[in-house]
Parts: sequence; structure tokens; C-alpha cells
Amino acid sequence: MIVLLLYIETIKNNNMKTTTATAEVLNDLIQINNDRIEGYEKARQELKDGDADLKTLFLNMIAESQKYKMALATEVSALGEDIETGTTNSGKIYRAWMDVKAIFTGHDRKTVLNNCEFGEDAAQNGYKMALEEEEIPANIRELISDQKASLRTSHDEIKRLRDAQA
Repeated sequence: MIVLLLYIETIKNNNMKTTTATAEVLNDLIQINNDRIEGYEKARQELKDGDADLKTLFLNMIAESQKYKMALATEVSALGEDIETGTTNSGKIYRAWMDVKAIFTGHDRKTVLNNCEFGEDAAQNGYKMALEEEEIPANIRELISDQKASLRTSHDEIKRLRDAQA
């Protein structure tokens, strides 16, 4: 009987560790999407009036990240953990760098698209790292994988537009 109780306690502890680790990964992805939302809002502000096409594209990307953030937050909540509301420190540093860089380079389309591609690369890397976590349940792994694939499409669109500015 004591062995069975110890076994049950060990399983509980392992499940708690897995739940916490999964929530941490999901919260990291929420922060990445928060960074993405703020980054595209900032990028929209930097564009000129003649860049309505990019402003519309960036609004779509903001909506995409808001949708992904909600799906991730739903999973965190289901795990009984607190949902992250902020942005990553690296995201804050990057946005500050965009401000400094803009002073020297202006707000032309190519610069804005270069900055956006840098952010998209960071998002792809964050999702890749999340998928490398071994303890993530299959349903959450699938959610992360689907979001990563969709974000890759957005990345490729930004890159295509940036390359067209040559």
C-alpha cells in the first residue's frame, strides 16, 4: 500500500512538472505574439500614407497574432496556470533599437520590411524552440506546429515584399 501511494505521489509530481513546463512554453509563445502585435503596430505607424497595402497587411498580421494568442491562452488557462500578458525583454529591446535605427535610416518601406522580417525570424525561432520541448502533450504540439506553419507563410510574404524593394 505504501509503495502504491509513493507511486501515485510520484506521478502527481511529474504531472505537475509537465503542466508547469507546458504552461511556460505556451506563455513564451504568448509573449512572442504580443511582441509581434506591438511590432506590427509600430511598423504601421512608421509607414507613409502611400503604403496602404502594407498597413492593411500588417493589420491582418496583428489579427493573426491576436487569434494565436487567444488559442494559446485558452490552453494555459485549461492547465490552471496564469496567462502571460507582457512582451519579451528581447522584444522590448528590439523595438527600442527600431526607434534608434529609424532616426538614421528613415521610415522607408524596405527598412520597415527588414525590421518586420527580423521579427518574423525571431517568431519562427521561438516556435521552433517550443517544438523541441519533449514534455509537451500531442494536442498542444499540434497547435504550436500549425501556428508555426501559418506564421512561416507570413514570414515568407514579408520577405517577398522586402526583396521586391531592391
